[in-house]
Amino acid sequence: MTEIPFSTVLGALTNSDQSFPPRYLQFFNDLAPVDLAALKKAWPRVPLLRKRSLLKKLNERFDEDDLLSYEDIGAMLLQDEDGEVRTRALKLLEETTDSRLIPSLVRMVQQDPEAETRARAATVLGQFVQLGEMGDLPDGKRELVEETLLKAAHDEHTSIARAALESLGYSSRPELEDLIISAFNRPDPLWQATALFAAGRSADNRWQEQIITGLLSEDVPVRLVAVQSAGELELKAARRTLLEMLEEEEDDDVFQAIIWSLSQIGGEDVRTYLEALLAKAEDDDQIEYIEEALANLSFTEDMEKFDLIAFDPDAEIDPDEN
Repeated sequence: MTEIPFSTVLGALTNSDQSFPPRYLQFFNDLAPVDLAALKKAWPRVPLLRKRSLLKKLNERFDEDDLLSYEDIGAMLLQDEDGEVRTRALKLLEETTDSRLIPSLVRMVQQDPEAETRARAATVLGQFVQLGEMGDLPDGKRELVEETLLKAAHDEHTSIARAALESLGYSSRPELEDLIISAFNRPDPLWQATALFAAGRSADNRWQEQIITGLLSEDVPVRLVAVQSAGELELKAARRTLLEMLEEEEDDDVFQAIIWSLSQIGGEDVRTYLEALLAKAEDDDQIEYIEEALANLSFTEDMEKFDLIAFDPDAEIDPDEN
């Protein structure tokens, strides 16, 4: 197959008289600096609807394949004049760890004219809250990110406030507890889901009761996030409820989340239930998913064995061992 130069791809992208060939989408992955510069130069000549369409398709590919990288394109378009382009560019940055982007993201949370764009920027900042907790951010950047999100958590736009709280879930800031409690106390299911999401990121089992209550919710999004949070926190107390949910859950997304959360929690009966599900499964995608969950369960079980070996209070200490 003849290699297609990127200039040909850009020519097709800027040609409004013909549709853009879908086969050219592959050339936007992990762009070389020279090609990124060429895209930036050509971008003003791309029709607006095509810009939006391109980013929508790149987002879809990014969701389907975690080996793809469009991070440089996302960063390049943060200052685009179109709000929808900025928002979709931000979605390409949801796994970024490039702290150089923090000032731009902070400005977007604070000043962008589009509420959806501000909310998406707050979501991206969640990556840096997590990095800050691990000590992997330059001095001052952690505080800047957290202070920005703490202020945004009180924004009048619900979408921005919820996104900020979800991102703050990783934080050990003392203010977070009251924010999560306040969200739990709201009657709106969207806020309930946000509280559960932040709790799942907190690495704190103090939210165990609320999460188990969420597993019983009649609201599907609330139930989904509760299931996911139970897995993230590896809540042993949720295992029996999750196993019972396997028998009656009708929502496909929740059902899959139950399988994965059980693989994260592990313990009594989990392998038996998942192997029984695998034996009955007929759909290829479902078979693949359960097999991946069983592989993750093996990892969980290995980690539990390692923890037991690493800390044995009854183990004798050899006095001759230095």
